[in-house]
Amino acid sequence: MKYTATCVRSGGWWAITVPEITGVFSQARRLDQVEGMAREAIALLLEVDPLSFDVEVQPEMPQEVTRARKARSALRAAEESAEEATVTAVRALLSKGYTVRDAGALLGISAQRVSQLAPKRGAGGINKGGQDAAAA
Repeated sequence: MKYTATCVRSGGWWAITVPEITGVFSQARRLDQVEGMAREAIALLLEVDPLSFDVEVQPEMPQEVTRARKARSALRAAEESAEEATVTAVRALLSKGYTVRDAGALLGISAQRVSQLAPKRGAGGINKGGQDAAAA
């Protein structure tokens, strides 16, 4: 069984309720204590082992936190997209004969990073001179 511990900041405490069970209320000073407090309250009310069920903590999120989380998620997606574009550009530049140093300068990254992103030599990739391993 899985229960939800919803919690709302109230003064210096987190006020905890469990919507699936009427009458389960508790409080905790810190968010990392909510699960344990909810688990203890549920186990006492239902007279069961506190480890016999799961608890999912759902804190009420201030608007600023929601906005920050969305922005951080968008940043991660943009970083992944930039990394994919960089790998594609590195491979394209090296296959056209650009040197590792020139590719790095054009992309604004180090030559070492270009080498890390380049296909490995001998596996149909590019060697350090910037030429196809098959053509070398």
